[in-house]
Amino acid sequence: MPDSKKGRDLDQPKLDDLISLEEAAKLSGLTADHLRRLVREGDLWGKKIGRNWVTTEQAVKEYLARDRRPGPKTNKEA
Repeated sequence: MPDSKKGRDLDQPKLDDLISLEEAAKLSGLTADHLRRLVREGDLWGKKIGRNWVTTEQAVKEYLARDRRPGPKTNKEA
């Protein structure tokens, strides 16, 4: 079968899209340690490759766009 993507996660970013958590920290204003915790807890997409953690600029932007304040969320349209 030509170009079979069987078993490959289609949501995985391309290698060229990966950035280190240190670079993501500069983009986001958060520390690399905090980003590492977010990845481990599943709040931010990321992977550990060897001893280095990576994510994507898109994943950081999506995380920052979310309402991250604690507590119940109210519907302002009601």
